[in-house]
Amino acid sequence: MNYNQKPLKIFIHYIAKHKKLFWIDMACALMVSLIDLIFPYASRMSMNRLLPQGLYKTFFAVMLILILAYLGKALLYYVITVLGHKMGVLTEADMRRDIFSHMQDLSCGFFDKNRTGVLLSRITSDLFEVTELAHHGPENIIICSLTIVGALVVMFVMHWQLALVLAIVLPLTLGFTLSQRVRMKKANIEVKRKTAEITAAIESSISGVRTAKAFANEHMEIEKFDRANTVFKGAKVEYYRSMGLYMSGMEFTTGVLQVLVIAVGGLLIMRGKMDYVDLVTFTLYVSTFVTPLRKLVMFAEQYMQGSAGFSRFLEIMRTESQVKDAPDAKELGPIEGRIDLEHVSFHYDNGVPVLTDIDLHIAPGQCVAVVGPSGGGKTTMCQLIPRFYDVCGGAVRVDGQDVRSVTQRSLRRNIGILQQDVFMFAGTVRENIRYGRPDATDEEIEEAAKRAEIHEEIMAMPDGYDSYIGERGVMLSGGQKQRISIARVFLKNPKVLILDEATSALDTVTEQRIQKSLDELSQGRTSIIIAHRLSTVRHADLIAVVEGERIVERGSHEELMALNGVYAALCRAQELG
Repeated sequence: MNYNQKPLKIFIHYIAKHKKLFWIDMACALMVSLIDLIFPYASRMSMNRLLPQGLYKTFFAVMLILILAYLGKALLYYVITVLGHKMGVLTEADMRRDIFSHMQDLSCGFFDKNRTGVLLSRITSDLFEVTELAHHGPENIIICSLTIVGALVVMFVMHWQLALVLAIVLPLTLGFTLSQRVRMKKANIEVKRKTAEITAAIESSISGVRTAKAFANEHMEIEKFDRANTVFKGAKVEYYRSMGLYMSGMEFTTGVLQVLVIAVGGLLIMRGKMDYVDLVTFTLYVSTFVTPLRKLVMFAEQYMQGSAGFSRFLEIMRTESQVKDAPDAKELGPIEGRIDLEHVSFHYDNGVPVLTDIDLHIAPGQCVAVVGPSGGGKTTMCQLIPRFYDVCGGAVRVDGQDVRSVTQRSLRRNIGILQQDVFMFAGTVRENIRYGRPDATDEEIEEAAKRAEIHEEIMAMPDGYDSYIGERGVMLSGGQKQRISIARVFLKNPKVLILDEATSALDTVTEQRIQKSLDELSQGRTSIIIAHRLSTVRHADLIAVVEGERIVERGSHEELMALNGVYAALCRAQELG
């Protein structure tokens, strides 16, 4: 699907997926329009022919037919409501699936710049408005357009002079509608933007509620919320100003139509060019004409909200990932684990250099530690290997293949990452460990947990491996979360390991136990360890010291201590010999 096409074409594409429901909805809408047009004509026939000629049985038969027609109309509206909303929900679900899938494909840089609450609003509330538009849009346009056009045709046939009055006023109404539509849409997009911001503020405050309580700063969170809420209120008020002008103008236009019909019709009766029956019938048709016009006015607000939501949907769908598979990208099969960073340079979007001319070559099975002061670029350097970001200069190679020439999925399948900031999914312990390999058996999950030194603690939980751990693992200790994440990697069993402060949340005793497991896991695999606690890396085959965007020292622990440079100074600061 090409999302750079015109919005209407994209919208029709989604509706077309459920064309059976759409055409049933439209057929029902067509019949509703015809029923609305029948009543004034039947009334005119009754007053002109049936009652004057004493055809009372025919008159009551016509009335019965009208009652049955309106019963049919009620049933048709039931079908329209049920099937129309079903079509809208299915369309919304399709869009939500597509936008969620697209977000999964976007690079880490996108999520660095967008707040979680804002993205959540894009996927939920914005698309709900699109559902209403998908349902009511085509239906209202069909019903209202056919009713208006049909009423005008009948009125022109009945009395063209009086119908001409309506035909002159109608373009003025449409002109006013179109002029206000743009203003309302802009105001509605701003409302949705502010709604996303307030959602983000709420999400942030709820996620950080423990920190707020720990610092007794609940009042600060309330103040932040109030600021976001005030901005939201301002945007909403501006939108309602636009809508108020629009609605008042439309109310005047539709109301004055009836007055004009009575005034001009009265003048024609005075001149003997029209009778009372035709004027009454004409008035009924004006009501038939004005009702859909009012419905279109009400639909205008729904259209603004839906089109604004759809615009924000397209904004995401038209965002391209900064990291994409090459058209001829190959699958990376089983690897030996050789990693080469060849004169790598990198900077984020702000242009400030993070890494400059990094040249590092890691042999298969080698254990390399990356150390240095905070902010030196250690984590960024390791994030270039699984291609969370693309290098700005040089190349990263795995087994001699540039990571940009292979598919991201196959590349990351060969790499296991343990991060300092552990993320747990809301669910059970078993589900979180199985995330390392979705097809793993329960026995394999337990074996991974044993190797991560967490099995006994899991068995002590109320429901064992089926224990619920809460949002982001809130019911676990920091050490338990870290060891469950280690169990994930044991289960994945990758050829390359990246350990980013993997044991930093553990106590010394547990860390030693985990370190034995990590040493076992590292056998025959390439391991890259980012560490501030230098006691955990002194036995690494190679230690690279990163400072000021560059690798300033490299060698074994003994070689670097003998060099008496940056690494030796860091060791002395931690009282290591």
